[in-house]
Order: sequence, then C-alpha cells, then structure tokens
Amino acid sequence: MRRLVAETTLEPRHLVLPMFVADGIDEPRAISSMPGVYQHSLDSLRKAAVEAVAAGVGGLMLFGVPLPEDKDATGSQASDPDGILNRGLRALAEEVGDSTVVMADTCLDEFTDHGHCGVIGTDGAVDNDATLHRYVEMALAQAEAGADLLGTSGMMDGQVGAIRRGLDAVGRTDTAILAYAAKYASAFYGPFREAVGSSLEGDRRTYQQDPANRRESLRELDLDLAEGADIVMVKPAMSYLDILRDVADRSTVPVAAYQISGEYAMITAAAERGWIDRRAAVLESLVGIRRAGADIVLTYWATEAAHWLS
Repeated sequence: MRRLVAETTLEPRHLVLPMFVADGIDEPRAISSMPGVYQHSLDSLRKAAVEAVAAGVGGLMLFGVPLPEDKDATGSQASDPDGILNRGLRALAEEVGDSTVVMADTCLDEFTDHGHCGVIGTDGAVDNDATLHRYVEMALAQAEAGADLLGTSGMMDGQVGAIRRGLDAVGRTDTAILAYAAKYASAFYGPFREAVGSSLEGDRRTYQQDPANRRESLRELDLDLAEGADIVMVKPAMSYLDILRDVADRSTVPVAAYQISGEYAMITAAAERGWIDRRAAVLESLVGIRRAGADIVLTYWATEAAHWLS
C-alpha cells in the first residue's frame, strides 16, 4: 500500500556517480576521509565505470587529480589533451560509450598550485574574466576527449555563456552544460579536498555563495538559464534542501543536487559506529533530496544504491 501511494520515486537512473582519476598510480588509492571511495588509476576507473553502468546509474562525473609537480598558476594541465582528466574522459568514453552520460568537472581548482577555481590577478584576487578564457579552453579539451556534459563548478560570473559560445563556435552544439547555479561556500567540502589533492590557500568565499543567503541562489539560477544552461545544480544538497526546492520550483530545465563528501562522510562515520542503519540512512537521504526537487542526484553511493534499488 505504501509503495502504491508513494509520492517520490528513487531509481538508478536518477543517480550520478562522482569519480576521481589520479595521475601516477597503478592501483586504486583509498581516500581516508571518505571510506569506500578511491582515487582511480585509468584501469580501475574503467572497471568501476562498467560496474556503475551495469547497475543502471544515470551518469558518471569525473574529476582529475594531477601530480603536484604538474600544477601551476593557471592550471595548464586542465586543457592539455594529455592531462589526467582528459585521459580519463577518453577512457570512459571508450569503455562505456553511449550507455551512460559522461560528465566532466570544468573547473581549475584541481590543477592550480594555489587551489583556487580561477586565475589569480596581480591584486591577489581571482580574475573572473581571465578565468573564463581558461574555462573555454578546458571545455573544448573535455568535449574533444568525449565528455557529453560539462559541469561548470567554478562559480565565475558569465561562465555558462562563455563556455556555450566557445563550444558552439567549433560546432560542439550537442555538448551540454550542467551549471552549478547555486554552489555554497560550505564546511562540508572538507573530505573532497583530500580526494582531489587540493592545494587550496585560504577559502572561496569571494565567489561561492554565502550559506546565509537564499534569494541570491535564484538570481544565479536566472543568469545561468539566460546564458544557456541545460541542467542546473544545487551544491551541497542536504544542508540546502530549501534552496533546492526554490530552484526546482523556478527552473525551466532539469535540476541536479550534489550530496557532497562531508555529507557522505557523516553518514558513513555514524554507521561505522553503529549509531544508524547505513543502508536505511543512505536511501532516506537520497529520497529526501529527490523529494526536495532534484531530478538528478550526484552521490558517492550511486552504484551501491543502484544495486539496492534494482
């Protein structure tokens, strides 16, 4: 009876698996703050992708982890066809083809020696317009490598429009954009910094949103839609369900939400201590994100949850 009248559904196709591919490793490397999540080699990335696709997940979102010595001020490896992220995208495109949606993180933070999402100007602040130029170069390289969907996570003003124009200019009109419309400067990103080997100095409060603000997210949403976003994102998910509901009510395109590393780590740690039922808590958290309005949920449990749901 409960199944018959349930208002919210959760299916494998709703889930996207974030993945990390690291340069210079031959075996998967565990991420200590995210038990069960790994930095992958190219070979293990392929295997994990095949498993996820077999489970029915809707997509794969790939992040690159370069060698420390390959980072520089402008994140040059991000647009290098032989950079680790673009090699990983080619591996995924070759391995899974059109059986799922291959997504790329289109941001410089993993590749810069200062760890910020953009180019630093002479005044020590992130230079928005110089960063847009790098984003376009990065987007073109990712599209060439096989990405179907580009995740604009840097929160620079005008990033969606700049990337859309850049893609269209070279005939990449079918490469879609997942706009991080509302990305907040959250404390829950902590484990992710380990996952990507971040070199961040300081914080990102000058370009990510203030957790105290709500209306601001709708202004960001409207701008991204006007610039051509195909899907919009709210990040984090669980601490921002009110924002997710606002965005879902207003958006004219599909809405995604990212259950981020700290949210994953909290549930995992509580379950490891026997304080909560892990499977029940994971599924409840995902249903809650869907109930709040997400058409798509990025979660590190995507493959496992898809098996449970199948």
